Amino acid sequence: MLFAIHALDRAGALPTRLANYDAHKAFLSDTSRFGIKIVMSGPLVSDDGGTMIGSLFLVEAPSRAEVEAFNRADPFAAAGIWEKVTISGFVRRQG
Repeated sequence: MLFAIHALDRAGALPTRLANYDAHKAFLSDTSRFGIKIVMSGPLVSDDGGTMIGSLFLVEAPSRAEVEAFNRADPFAAAGIWEKVTISGFVRRQG
């Protein structure tokens, strides 16, 4: 099943995000221990097209439990960067 993870940064989190960016990218390099596959992911940005304000993931997983475990283990979550995280099932209609 596909799941979308929509995570919005807390106000003023950009310096903390940048300080943890390498650890976050390394974490994403092997998601097999969580039983998920990243279909696509990347930062959400403000209207200026460059300032990172959150994260978006589209992942394939057997159930929500694996997605929640993956999200909790992300270094960005541990650093308290995200103010709000929404995990929703997703049905691909196009693309």
